[in-house]
Amino acid sequence: MRRYVVVIGALLLINWVVAGAFYGGTARATIAYSPLFLDQVNSGDVQEISSSDTGSIQGNFRKPVPVPGVAQPVTNFKTQVPSFADDDALSTALNKGDVTVNASPPDTGPGVLVSLLVGFGPVLLLIAAFVWLSRRASSLMGSGPLGAFSRARARRVEGEATHTTFADVAGIDDAKDELAEIVDYLRRPERYRRLGGRVPRGVLLSGAPGTGKTLLARAVAGEARVPFFSMSASEFVEMIVGVGASRVRDLFAQAKAAAPAIVFIDELGAIGRARTAGTLPGGNDEREQTLNQILTEMDGFEPGTGVVVLAATNRAEVLDPALLRPGRFDRRIAVLPPDIAGRRRILDVHTQSLPLAADVDLDALAAATPGMVGADLANLANEAALLATRRDHERVEQRDFNDALERVILGAERKLVLSPDERRRTAYHEAGHALVGMLTPGADPVRKISIIPRGHALGVTHAAPDADRFNYDERSLLARIRVAIAGRAAEELVFHDRTTGAESDIEQLTEVAHAMVARWGMSTELGPIALPASEAPGALAAGTAVSESTHRAIDREVRRIVATARADALKLLRDERRRLDHLAEALLEQETLDQDAAYRAAGLEPPTRPATVPLAA
Repeated sequence: MRRYVVVIGALLLINWVVAGAFYGGTARATIAYSPLFLDQVNSGDVQEISSSDTGSIQGNFRKPVPVPGVAQPVTNFKTQVPSFADDDALSTALNKGDVTVNASPPDTGPGVLVSLLVGFGPVLLLIAAFVWLSRRASSLMGSGPLGAFSRARARRVEGEATHTTFADVAGIDDAKDELAEIVDYLRRPERYRRLGGRVPRGVLLSGAPGTGKTLLARAVAGEARVPFFSMSASEFVEMIVGVGASRVRDLFAQAKAAAPAIVFIDELGAIGRARTAGTLPGGNDEREQTLNQILTEMDGFEPGTGVVVLAATNRAEVLDPALLRPGRFDRRIAVLPPDIAGRRRILDVHTQSLPLAADVDLDALAAATPGMVGADLANLANEAALLATRRDHERVEQRDFNDALERVILGAERKLVLSPDERRRTAYHEAGHALVGMLTPGADPVRKISIIPRGHALGVTHAAPDADRFNYDERSLLARIRVAIAGRAAEELVFHDRTTGAESDIEQLTEVAHAMVARWGMSTELGPIALPASEAPGALAAGTAVSESTHRAIDREVRRIVATARADALKLLRDERRRLDHLAEALLEQETLDQDAAYRAAGLEPPTRPATVPLAA
């Protein structure tokens, strides 16, 4: 870049020198016609002059003459003859002073060529330099007028440099088994060609964030030992129309040249959303052009090119159907959250580099983390290591893992001093959640209660099932709503008013109640119906309109479910007021209660199956 700046500067200097050489003009001082000019003529100091019909006179003195307002005496001068001057007298004085009167007109300044060089030369040089640099960039970095913009920004990793293998991926064995065939094809393509088989051209990995979709793609490249081209879908799209499609073409051209190879497109939903009939001006045109180019490239693969496309998305339901048809992404793999055995293996992977104390029980940790995905467990192991470092432990202990789990699930403690009235209200609020959870059939067992402010909450009640749950019955869903409303119900029962502390509880219970009615068909009035998945009102997924009366019926059912749960919670708390008071007093005294202490304070027996991991108090 510095070299280019030097070249442009040299060209501008040459332009200036050439313009000065052509200009060749003489600098002249402007003097007064009278008395200075006439006095010098009469004294014989004027050597020669040139005049024009406008009365302008230029000339030279025989010797330098001081001029008012000019620092140095001058030899070259110019002046203007007044219209009332006596021309005969001037001619007589010029003849008497032996002044040479030239026939050529006065110097009128630079010509047209010099004016062009001075005025437009620098601009023309800069334009020429820009054109040259653009052509050079295009020849070096890509064809077409967009040059480097049209190049795909994919990160290429050679097979030997990809150290991630299936051994680094744990807890999602079903997805690994599905991808093993892809790896085998990339390693031994002739085995499949011999029998006429064709490997899937595209594999779509779908699942919740953090389940390991990107890690799986890297592991496939590491196992197959082939070049791996990785690019996020959002990197294709720019403000300049046509850049996204050009980058898609360049990416697939690179992959075909390096075949066998893997192309990985992360967050495919950024450009793969379903196309609509009406396109708004501007924003969506470029995305749709990019999507069309991906469809063309994937469908245009020649048999045996050895290029496999992997893509990851969190929302496969919003993708364009043309992407999911056979011949494009014809294999879809769901990457689901791991079960307890999978979480145990994931913890093994993420604790390999940690010095663990003898009391660390990874089986217990796996049982205490239902619903967590690989990213959550990696974060848990890292938080435990940080806590152990902060406490100057030689090894990471079980207490570090318990406190890290508490921090991840419940949130970090805040140094917030509550007034006595707020502490008492918070204690009854959390005691209401916990007591209703303890006494409601189908509710998850209470694991921990705390009135220490954490995150955005002034108190927390943590409940978790004994084992992984993959299906929820109506009783457990109603129990969840009843437990969520119980905190507000306890406040109303004890303090006879309401506060804003139940905001998140109300959001959760409303979401569950609405899903029961509008998604899972658990309403006796409406039966098994479902609203459209999209938020746009008025049409079901199958295209049938949803009437206004149906929407009103759904609202009535949601309010009925919530009102019934509130009434049940109030009745239970009113009947068990003594247990509620004891539990709230224990919270005010100790601030944090684990499972056994909480059940004892409420005068109840803990669940027959104890909690696998007692969280630290």
